[in-house]
Amino acid sequence: MKKKMLATLVLSAVALTSLAACGAKEESGGSKNYSVAISQIVEHPSLDATREGFLAALKDAGIVEDDNLKVDFNNAQGDPSNNLSIAQKIASEKYDLVLGIATPSALAVAQNVKEMPVLFAAVTDPLAAKIVSSLDKPGGNVSGASDTNPEAIVQLMDFIASDFSNVKTVGVVINEGEENAVIMAKKAEEALAAHNIKLVRAAAASTADVKQAADSLVGRVDAIYITLDNTVVSAVDTIIQVANENHLPFFSSDRDTVEKGAFATVGFKYYDHGYQVGQMAVEILKDGKKPADMKVTVPDKLDLILNLKAAAAQGITVTDAMKDKVKDKDNNIIQ
Repeated sequence: MKKKMLATLVLSAVALTSLAACGAKEESGGSKNYSVAISQIVEHPSLDATREGFLAALKDAGIVEDDNLKVDFNNAQGDPSNNLSIAQKIASEKYDLVLGIATPSALAVAQNVKEMPVLFAAVTDPLAAKIVSSLDKPGGNVSGASDTNPEAIVQLMDFIASDFSNVKTVGVVINEGEENAVIMAKKAEEALAAHNIKLVRAAAASTADVKQAADSLVGRVDAIYITLDNTVVSAVDTIIQVANENHLPFFSSDRDTVEKGAFATVGFKYYDHGYQVGQMAVEILKDGKKPADMKVTVPDKLDLILNLKAAAAQGITVTDAMKDKVKDKDNNIIQ
């Protein structure tokens, strides 16, 4: 009798344990929590929009911050030592995914984080920066999206040459320490040279130097251009001021700067760029995809973007020929 009772108790305990295990599994599967670390070199409109788009893509896939998603956001404030410390800190902890926004942050994260999936965004040339060794098959634990289609630079320089016949020199405010800025400036210089237009550099090693660098171009150039230079974009209001006061057409490499007061760019929305990377993150987090097998993408929806208020402030006459070059006039001619 005792043996029978003992057997019954054992079977009951096994059944309860199995039921509890099934319940825990179901609960875990139904309410999985995620953790994502983000390293961003500095806060400015383009990079912030990238981050917002990334998080929006996660949210649309049911991965919601402060619900089932914990986000560890880190801003290096443009400081290289902060940037490295952030990457090392992230590497010492455990996350489901790590995102590096802008070339310096992406590179630091890629070099330090080896045990977690890593994505990058707002990187000009991931090959030249040695973040990945291949765009089609990155390998390792890193992939992402470049924010530069070299064709965009060529198209913008061609626009300057065709629609600004008086422009013979273009000045670029640049932090020569930012590899992405150097790469883009070289591409712009080559494209302008095809039209016999000269590119003049004005160095700005920090945001505090941007105003002085822009001022130094006055009287020496016929227009101003900036790349996706994080140092320069962070202080772009000072360039807008110089351009407006001296009636110098101001061209940028991103839509956000045009919305702030540059005249024109060939580009896209950084929010969309971030959203694209967020969709890659969803594939990793939910579908188990590996960054090694995920192709690095580039923007493919390029368009000329014009700011008519900036044109008036910089003494530019916007012609019908200019407007005709804008494909999406409703969204890309900013009134």
